[in-house]
Amino acid sequence: MRLIFINRFYWPETPATGQLLTDLAERLAAAGAEVAVITSHSGATNLPGRERRNGVDLHRIRGTRWSSARLVGKAVDFATFSLGALARLHRLATRDAIVIALTDPPLLGIGASWIARWRGARTIHWIQDIYPELAIALAGQGWLRALRPLRNRAWRQADACVTLGEDMTTLLADAGVDPARRAVIPNWAPTGVTPPPAAESEKLRAAWGLEGKFIVAYSGNLGRVHDLAPVLAAAEALRDEPEMAFLFVGGGPQRAALEAEARRRQLGNVSFREAQPRDQLAASLAAAEVHLVTLRPGCERLVFPSKLYGIAAVGRPVVFIGPPGCELARLVAQQDLGAAVDRDDVPQIVAVLRALQRNPAQRARHREAALRFATDHDVSSAVRRWRTLLDGLHACGTPRAAVKTLSA
Repeated sequence: MRLIFINRFYWPETPATGQLLTDLAERLAAAGAEVAVITSHSGATNLPGRERRNGVDLHRIRGTRWSSARLVGKAVDFATFSLGALARLHRLATRDAIVIALTDPPLLGIGASWIARWRGARTIHWIQDIYPELAIALAGQGWLRALRPLRNRAWRQADACVTLGEDMTTLLADAGVDPARRAVIPNWAPTGVTPPPAAESEKLRAAWGLEGKFIVAYSGNLGRVHDLAPVLAAAEALRDEPEMAFLFVGGGPQRAALEAEARRRQLGNVSFREAQPRDQLAASLAAAEVHLVTLRPGCERLVFPSKLYGIAAVGRPVVFIGPPGCELARLVAQQDLGAAVDRDDVPQIVAVLRALQRNPAQRARHREAALRFATDHDVSSAVRRWRTLLDGLHACGTPRAAVKTLSA
């Protein structure tokens, strides 16, 4: 089996899609697949353009890295990588290959599908975010609707489309994708994220000046899809309870504005820290007693926050702030992972956090539920589902039997 993945990030870079792809690619290579990854080059002088690591052939494409929050800068970064990556795919794709395109850059799968069909290869879309709908919802870029027919056609012509949850899959149905070509394979916590020794988390808490505090954390990308205004509102409501501390760990487009707003409101109970390296991720996540996961209304079918799996893997309760009734809210309630609260009900958010702070038995119950959930949604479970899908494609040229097995 010959697999070619395309995604803008891969080891040693740490964005979520890069970590997920690294885990999956290396596991599939260890199982005997011939795996290549086309990814971007960070610009680091000690990073080769080509190398073989843990059985995976890496092809790093040089392009711009403006790292700009401005849409023009991002568009240039996306374009330079896409052009180089698709040119490399044209060289690598063969009739025996399966091309798996992720969604960073957005809509990369359109070009990947064209090249794969031209070269006689099969195609899978691994859909982490749904574009152009997400750009329309967040930035009001209505002109991007013109790209939907191309995107929908690429989905329909693919051998399979993999989404992260059932809510996302409804958009595939809306686009006319055959049910036999749709599969749900949830993401997972990065390999190695398990409950760490208490001393490791205590060391971080001390370094951050949060010893003895009940830490409510938001960890991960502070992107536009995440609704963070209610978090500051809750922190303001709890500002006179000195044992409560709110912690943001990570960067992203919203960070500067959040820091400025926290200063404006004089929220001494809110602090910000940089994203932690992968070998410190478990300790960082376990340093908090409760974690927040948020989604902006209107985005609930377009993304599924993978941070949920890392939080569960270290056994911490979750408070989801977002649209009631969406898949993530249902999952938190059904699995007893914590609580789900509407973003407009700040008093209820505050009440939930106070209840968790005052009730260690409740936190312990959620902890056990989270660890069970993590066991059922680990990388090994995901790899088994991926192998079922890929083996079906490799054996018979159609994902129909494989997807039926995944859905059973």
